[in-house]
Amino acid sequence: MRKLLLGTTALAAAATFSANVALADISISGYYEWRYESRSSNITAKDGTQFASDSEIKFLFSDKTDNGLDVSLKTEVLNDGGDSAVQESAIYISGGFGKIQLGSDDGINDGSIPIASNDLISEEMLSTSTLSASDTTSAQLGIKDGDMANLAGNDNKIAYYLPAMGGLTAGASFADGGEEGNADTTEFGAGYSMEAAGASIYLSYVTGTTENSTKDIDSSAFGVKIATGDVTFVIGQSQYEAQNDDEQGTSAAVKFNVNDAMTLAAYTGEVEDDISGEEYTNTGAELVYTIGSGLKAIVTIEDYDYKKGTGSGAGTVDDSGTHSKLTMKASF
Repeated sequence: MRKLLLGTTALAAAATFSANVALADISISGYYEWRYESRSSNITAKDGTQFASDSEIKFLFSDKTDNGLDVSLKTEVLNDGGDSAVQESAIYISGGFGKIQLGSDDGINDGSIPIASNDLISEEMLSTSTLSASDTTSAQLGIKDGDMANLAGNDNKIAYYLPAMGGLTAGASFADGGEEGNADTTEFGAGYSMEAAGASIYLSYVTGTTENSTKDIDSSAFGVKIATGDVTFVIGQSQYEAQNDDEQGTSAAVKFNVNDAMTLAAYTGEVEDDISGEEYTNTGAELVYTIGSGLKAIVTIEDYDYKKGTGSGAGTVDDSGTHSKLTMKASF
């Protein structure tokens, strides 16, 4: 009798667990990139070739509440050699009111609203002067192209996206800088899509501020995307202001779908800092070839030139050269 009772209890618990699990949709995806890079640089430490890799696993749980809300959990884990950090992890609640994001994920600047030229490029490098892998001082740029600076990164934050109203989308995000309250980041963005002369047009604007004890850090970006047939074109303009920084960046990119397996893209951008005198230009091209389902070969070549400037906040080393990369990417 005791064995029968225990067995019945175990079966009931298993059935309950299975029923609860079945309520949520679970998906697991990921990718692995292997790269061969070749760089000609005026800096000896960066002049040469190297192998590199990058990988990530994404877990997504989604469910619908009794009152019709869509709830999901996303966790992205870096899965490369020696690197197993959680990159992004947040919950999302969606309904007629729009979408709320809670946790460590992108802010409005890097979410679904803004468009920038580098969105058309899979593997841009945007090289500047660096003396080593950990060097962050030789180049003092806040932006490198027509995209907004990533002020809050994946810091824990709250973000809200309004429901789409015709072609208009908008949102805001807030990252709390901590108990001292002197490094909060607030971002706002809006986008509008329309059709004109047989082309799809999308315009976006995003702006953000990070509080700072000396001078607040401000950045913004405006982008225009035009798609017609197999051609997509994006132009962007950005701004970055901080202590010893007053940067303006512009960029443009064009992408052409040659066929179902191949795309070609070209891009260019430049940044100037009116305070430090830093100047940066970059021009590149990219070929993406789909070898088979989930497997791509990507060839990227960039020509860059960085001038360190002479004013306050200037960099320490000039550099120019060519950076090329072959990437093999498997997605699952």
